[in-house]
Amino acid sequence: MAHIHDRQDRYEVRLAGTGGQGMILAGMILAEAVAIYDGRNAVQTQAYGPEARGGPSKSEVIISSGSIYYPKVIAADLLLCMSQEACDKYYYDLMHEGLLIVDSRYVERIPTSRATAAPISEIAIETTGREITAAMVALGMICGLSDIVSEQALEKAIRACVPRGTEEMNLAAMRAGVREAASIGESSGHKEAN
Repeated sequence: MAHIHDRQDRYEVRLAGTGGQGMILAGMILAEAVAIYDGRNAVQTQAYGPEARGGPSKSEVIISSGSIYYPKVIAADLLLCMSQEACDKYYYDLMHEGLLIVDSRYVERIPTSRATAAPISEIAIETTGREITAAMVALGMICGLSDIVSEQALEKAIRACVPRGTEEMNLAAMRAGVREAASIGESSGHKEAN
C-alpha cells in the first residue's frame, strides 16, 4: 500500500458508485474530517452523470500534509466501488499496491483477489434500516482499513454534514463500518497501513 508520505506526500481517494448512493456526501465528509478535524490539507471534487440518481457518480478526495497542486485523482491509493459499473470503469486507475474496497452486494466481478469485499449495503440495512447509510458504512471501513482519517474526525464531520436529525443513524452506520473493518483486519491478520 502506498504511504501517505509517498508521491510528494499525496494520497488519492476515489469513491464511486451510482447517483443516490451518497458518494458525493461521503467525499465531502471525508475531506472535511481530514482538513478541519485532522489538520491536513484536502481537496474534494465530484462528478455524476446527467441523469444523476441511478447514473454514475464519483467523488475524489486528495489528501496531503503539504500543498495540493492538482485536485483530481491521477492514480488512486484507495478506491471504493459501490457498483459493478464503477468497479469496471475505475479499477484500472488504482495504484498497483492500492486498496480496493467493494460492496459485495453490487460488485460480483472483482478484477483482483487483493480486493476487500464486504456487504456494505446489507450492513447499512441491518444497522439503520436504510440502504442510503451504506456510504457511512463505507467511510467507517475506510477509517478502519487505512490511517487516512481518524474515527474522531469522521464522527465530527458526519455530525456537521449530514441532514439534521439523521446524525445518530449515520454515526451508527459509520461505526458498523469500523467494526466490519476490524473483523476483516482480524481475519487477514493485519491492518492496512499508510
